[in-house]
Amino acid sequence: MPEVKSMFREVLPKQGQLCVEDVPTMVLCKPKLLPLKSVTLEKLEKMQRDAQETIRQQELAQKDDLQQTQQ
Repeated sequence: MPEVKSMFREVLPKQGQLCVEDVPTMVLCKPKLLPLKSVTLEKLEKMQRDAQETIRQQELAQKDDLQQTQQ
């Protein structure tokens, strides 16, 4: 690549101190994704669904037993 000459030239002081200011800037990070439901809540909901399904199956079994005994 050809070098491009700028219209400004760098000037460094020959006496004294050279002061450079480091200005802190904001650094953006990736957002952290949080689960909508906690693992514990999901486990509790699964246990509740399983319990409801078990109750439903027991009720159906009782109805079948009643119908068979009535016949």
